[in-house]
Amino acid sequence: MNASDTSASLLSVRGLVKTFPGVRALDGVDFDLLPGEVHALVGENGAGKSTLMHALAGVHQPDSGKIILRGQPVAFADPHAASRMGISVVFQELSLSENLSVAENIFANRQPVGPLNLVDWGSLYAQTRGLLDLFEMRVDPREMVYNLSAAQRQVVEILKALSVQPSVLILDEPTSSLTARESEILFGNVHRLKTQGVSCIYITHHLSEIFHLADRVTVLRDGRHVITCPVAGVSEEDLVRRMVGRELADMYGSRATPIGEECLRVESAGREGVFSDISFALCGGEILGLAGLAGAGRTEFARGLFGAEPLDTGRIHLDGQPVRIRGPHDAIRHHMAYLTEDRKGQGLFLGMTVRDNCVAPSLSCFATPRGLMDERAMTDFAEYHRVQFNIATPSTRQRVGNLSGGNQQKVLLAMWMGVKPRVLIVDEPTRGVDVGARSDIYHRLRELASTGVGILLISSDLPEILGLSDRVLVMRNGRLAGEFTRDQATEENIIACASGLAAPTSQATGVSS
Repeated sequence: MNASDTSASLLSVRGLVKTFPGVRALDGVDFDLLPGEVHALVGENGAGKSTLMHALAGVHQPDSGKIILRGQPVAFADPHAASRMGISVVFQELSLSENLSVAENIFANRQPVGPLNLVDWGSLYAQTRGLLDLFEMRVDPREMVYNLSAAQRQVVEILKALSVQPSVLILDEPTSSLTARESEILFGNVHRLKTQGVSCIYITHHLSEIFHLADRVTVLRDGRHVITCPVAGVSEEDLVRRMVGRELADMYGSRATPIGEECLRVESAGREGVFSDISFALCGGEILGLAGLAGAGRTEFARGLFGAEPLDTGRIHLDGQPVRIRGPHDAIRHHMAYLTEDRKGQGLFLGMTVRDNCVAPSLSCFATPRGLMDERAMTDFAEYHRVQFNIATPSTRQRVGNLSGGNQQKVLLAMWMGVKPRVLIVDEPTRGVDVGARSDIYHRLRELASTGVGILLISSDLPEILGLSDRVLVMRNGRLAGEFTRDQATEENIIACASGLAAPTSQATGVSS
């Protein structure tokens, strides 16, 4: 399609520019969306994807350039104006009201009403059930959102966008909290919408999804358009190279030093009604993967091990010595660290600076004999780790909330270095993180392992588990269901074990070493 020809497009942008203080987020971007097309939009964090999406959704007003919808120039004063014109968005950061029901969230401010202008609850719940059926989601429309899992909330957010019957659907990392089954259902519904003439802009860091779903793909880098091409004419390696502007060889790295002596032993760990009889050993320098389906209990176990939700039963040994972990303070004192899967809600202090986040878990290390904080030492520590972790920020005085997702994740990892961890638990370490930041995080985990740190890696990304782990444990229904060596670990074996479809290659019912 000629860059200046928008006649065949449902939605086009031409020369779009958007500047924030100190940052040119969009620098003359062109983009076209065809009727009934699934168009993938990819790039590193900070490439301009979210800014473009927010401009199309009426959240941000462009500084210059044009948005053309159905051949006519348009300007959206706010998201409601964009929605009225048929543009619906599923944001990565969910916008649900926890204290309202599923039905009230999906049809917020659009509830069906009866003759007296009162809400027609019967019709509201019936319409909601019809939408829930699209995802085979067995949830009562009257259920409060705060009772839902993260994956269920993501589905409700998607259904909220679909409920307005859009002509343009923008999906920003829609599978970040979904199970494999829910993701497949989403893909099926996107294909169904496509046959009905609905166009979709699909933003994702999971490049495999692009080849499964999209017709064309556009790459942005540093706020500029790099390339638009048919998905059939490009490889994943080519996309990565165009996204980051360099080759990313050996994404997962490899073991540089031998595995050391046992550093952590867990025996019969349990918490009533959540998980039970968890036993295993972790060695210094080892990366031990913990896989399983959503709801298997992996995160709950990790929080129990760290003392965030203490164990009811079980014993923990660190370097051969029994320890009692009654709370995170005990874990930190014993040089254990935990990277939560929810960096914004539970991991980072978004309103504070990079420096203050970096030193937060280890403030006592920066106290002077007079009880004051050593400001210079804190700044030097943060600056050292800014360089070590390749955190893209003009200053460690920058608010963490202003950083991209990948750089926030790097800060979350850096902040635990002051604890000098002997055992590091990382839960979904690259969720919502672009391919360049993923590579940086993987290599940093490898470096930590090479210094003798034992790493427990929890991830729903099987290629990540397989690429990094020396061994893999699999959880199912709150119990360890199997253990695989690096040679035995395949996607097929892990999925079969996690779903109970096959016996594990080697049992993990006792303590392994």
